[in-house]
Amino acid sequence: MAKKLRKKYISSGPMPVPKWENVLVVGAGIAGLEAASQLLSLGYKVTLIDKASYAGGHVASWHKLFPDRTDASSVITGLLSSIAGATLLLSTEILSVHRLGEGFAVVLSGGETLYFKAILLATGFSLFPAEKKEEYGYGVYNQVITNSDLEQWFNEGNDPRINDRKISSVGFVHCVGSRDIKAGNPQCSKVCCITAVKQAIEIKQHFPDAEVWCFYMDLRLFGKKYEDFYISAQKDYGIHFIRGRVSEVSEAIDGEVIVKAEDTLNGRPVKIKLSLLVLMAGIISRNDIQPLAEDLSVMMDSDGFLLSRDNITGITRSQRPGIFYAGTCTGPKTIPESLAEARSAAIDIHNYLRGL
Repeated sequence: MAKKLRKKYISSGPMPVPKWENVLVVGAGIAGLEAASQLLSLGYKVTLIDKASYAGGHVASWHKLFPDRTDASSVITGLLSSIAGATLLLSTEILSVHRLGEGFAVVLSGGETLYFKAILLATGFSLFPAEKKEEYGYGVYNQVITNSDLEQWFNEGNDPRINDRKISSVGFVHCVGSRDIKAGNPQCSKVCCITAVKQAIEIKQHFPDAEVWCFYMDLRLFGKKYEDFYISAQKDYGIHFIRGRVSEVSEAIDGEVIVKAEDTLNGRPVKIKLSLLVLMAGIISRNDIQPLAEDLSVMMDSDGFLLSRDNITGITRSQRPGIFYAGTCTGPKTIPESLAEARSAAIDIHNYLRGL
């Protein structure tokens, strides 16, 4: 496990000599952990901080990862073992950050002032609050849950909405809060389609006799083995895919939910009674990142994510010298993309510190 030792500089007397070989990684999700691992291997001293009380970000609460259904916990355990030489500070926030010569003086919530030559932001994302889509009844109807709620049940097996009922039919609604101008997010969340396929298969494995339905706008299955996964969902598990938005959700007298939609491929309306309705809440930017962005004088993009230098060769670089990005702080990404960006960002930082 990573060291949790905090270096504390004494405020009285002369200012300590900054440790310019230090790099600060903000965010201990998979991108932050991988970047820290790569920076350690390049010989840098790394401090990794996170507001949460645990490392791993969203992936830490996930059960299986698509498309191979790898245990999420094993991925996090592997990444944690690779940062044994880093200083990991959890439940820690940045109070302020200031330019100091060619580096940064960073005041943390514990009162420490630490000095870094470079900062990597790997602050991740938020999930769209499903209750904002009132027509789907999340928070109103008991049998409407989110993808996050379902993943927690896969992990812990403890949710009365599932455990206390006979599950005979389950529906998944894609693009909840994604590709939706009215919801303020016209962008695709990139991972919702394949996550729905993965969760639909897992539901079918738990409840083999249940009928499972996926309501989608367009299936965007671009990753390696994603199409195979989708074909398996239909062929091997009998999962139904209906192209069409859900227009109305209501509650039946027995507590189940009634879903109305239009099957646009067959040109007919559908009405299905479900034991459980799962809303695939999309990826959105974190609303708490703006104060830090302002402190660092980095820009926000029109979608609320951090703005990269460009979207082709400079995705891991900000407009400010010494500040870099990795993972979903700049937009929706898959796990392999986030890990690849973390490795790229580590090389960018290495070249920057060498003056290249």
